Amino acid sequence: MIIRVLGCSGAIAAGCRTTSFLLDDSILIDAGTGVGDLSLEALGRIDHILISHSHLDHVLSIGLLADSVLRLRAAKGRGPVMVYALPETLNALRQHIFNGVIWPDFTRLPTPQAPVLRFEPIAVGQQLMLDGYRIEVLSAAHTVPAVGFAVDAGGDRGWWVYTGDTGPNPALWQRLADMKVDHLVIETAFSDDERQLAHVSRHHCPTSLQQELAQLKGSVDVYITHIKPGELEAVMAGIGGIDTPHRIHALGVGQEIRLDRTVADVLRQFAEPVVRHG
Repeated sequence: MIIRVLGCSGAIAAGCRTTSFLLDDSILIDAGTGVGDLSLEALGRIDHILISHSHLDHVLSIGLLADSVLRLRAAKGRGPVMVYALPETLNALRQHIFNGVIWPDFTRLPTPQAPVLRFEPIAVGQQLMLDGYRIEVLSAAHTVPAVGFAVDAGGDRGWWVYTGDTGPNPALWQRLADMKVDHLVIETAFSDDERQLAHVSRHHCPTSLQQELAQLKGSVDVYITHIKPGELEAVMAGIGGIDTPHRIHALGVGQEIRLDRTVADVLRQFAEPVVRHG
């Protein structure tokens, strides 16, 4: 299992791309501007897109990807790219992006019977099985309906967890207490100098991050994402003062997080039941 960081910035600037992670070749987690660095062939291998919430920095590339791969997928007779998100998020995409004004409705193109995109609603607590991976939808606390995602690497290798955009969220830590978390990707958008803005916008700053990580058991590799351009030094300096057993790293574009698993692990996952909620 390889997680490739396509984008991890809170906005754009030279060298900064907004949130998107590629799980192996076929599963995209959020669709920020980093998706644009993929080749056409790589874009064509994406079959699933998991969206944490409706904000532009996380959804911008969905429509552009659809336009790029439409002909390629049609020529190969492949089905639609599945887009998984909360119902509120899917409604926002329909109303504000795929509305024929901002962008064509690719859930009906090239034909309504065989579109390049298909929307699939999800709910917190739901588990999906996508290309052999068990993926759970996690609670998030943001200014719009939002979720995070946890990917089970299989066997004894634990979970890769992505919080999505979120402020303090007790429900998240209650759920993670029952998981073996190996890697945690958590946002810290602002430095402590902007802690009030972080509070209002329901993001983290180093102070709130420290309070949240105190609820995470064990010793975990923690990756900081969604830092605003120009704020990396200030944010990481604040985080550097945190007293924690966890190993904290700044996430970077192009970084790969590897959680290897065996064939036996894959077969075991296919044999296990998948619970769907809601």
